[in-house]
Amino acid sequence: MAYEVRPAPYGDRLVRSAPAERQPYAGKWTARTRGGAVAAYDSRRGTLRWRYTRVGHRPVAVVPARVQAIALWDDGLVTATDGRSVRWHRALPDAAEWLPDQGGTGVLRPLGRGILAVVTPRRVTAYRTADGDLRWVLPARQGCAFRPDRALRRGPALLVAQPCPRAAWTGQVVAVDDLGRIAPDRKPLSNDLPGRGPDTRT
Repeated sequence: MAYEVRPAPYGDRLVRSAPAERQPYAGKWTARTRGGAVAAYDSRRGTLRWRYTRVGHRPVAVVPARVQAIALWDDGLVTATDGRSVRWHRALPDAAEWLPDQGGTGVLRPLGRGILAVVTPRRVTAYRTADGDLRWVLPARQGCAFRPDRALRRGPALLVAQPCPRAAWTGQVVAVDDLGRIAPDRKPLSNDLPGRGPDTRT
């Protein structure tokens, strides 16, 4: 028997397989898209832990982020849920122009240290996974477009293809990490949650 957790204004419907007092949240789970929903399964037993749907929409991609599952939906909404509630929602600009053909492959890119990159043709946008706070935005060069499906991880860096007509190859690949574009002598802001002190990395 399923138990509804929380209706929400974005058509959210989050349902778990047991009432809150009997739900073993401490155990690990894995989430994947299944039947128009994001479904989480107990990693040890394989049983359904919770199921998250949005009325009239379907998830096109889902990635893990610590104790959350972050999903991209067919209307360009990005959501994060931990199985108890939907923690945050973020809408991608101009999604109707590119998402139907692109299909969502490679759009969601965890960068580590609690940061998620969302790679779209016009920009790379980074959010803090804990609360969905916008951390930085990197627009594509004029006349160019990012290719989410052709991004690659190299250690802590994400290399994003940016095909440009009549441009040198060095301008057609952009490297980013959780602090933004990787460049000499950069001085990025901290990505820490408020009250946790500054980021001390150099």
